[in-house]
Amino acid sequence: MTDGNRIVDDAVEDDEDSPLEELVAGVVMGLIFLVGFGLLALGEWWFWIVFPVGFAGVLPAAVALVRIYESRRGDDTEVSGTTETEDALETLRRRYATGELSEEEFEAKVERLLETETVADAHKTAASRRTAREGEPREAERETAVDRD
Repeated sequence: MTDGNRIVDDAVEDDEDSPLEELVAGVVMGLIFLVGFGLLALGEWWFWIVFPVGFAGVLPAAVALVRIYESRRGDDTEVSGTTETEDALETLRRRYATGELSEEEFEAKVERLLETETVADAHKTAASRRTAREGEPREAERETAVDRD
């Protein structure tokens, strides 16, 4: 059985607006008021039509377009990031299964792959490896050397 409170909670969580939705809604509402009251200031008798058309038609359409844009944009980034990691893991598994990699090499490469899931993580890991290879003292060693002075 489903819990009635959970259904309500899920609906509330999914109803949160993104910052882009809030921005677009604010801009559209500002334009609706600007046009409506501008027409009123100009003495147009049909100024009131702007409000129902704007709030019942233009505003929901603008928010719907933003949601479509964000959902497509989110799907593209999730798919590309996940696929690259899965492809790399599959390649490592295949190489391990065929005997190209020993167990230690496989585990080290999987660990390195998981450490560098993002580009920023990859840059940090590469920099720390370069530093270790060049024989330069690491940051912790530098700090202790500075503390001794």
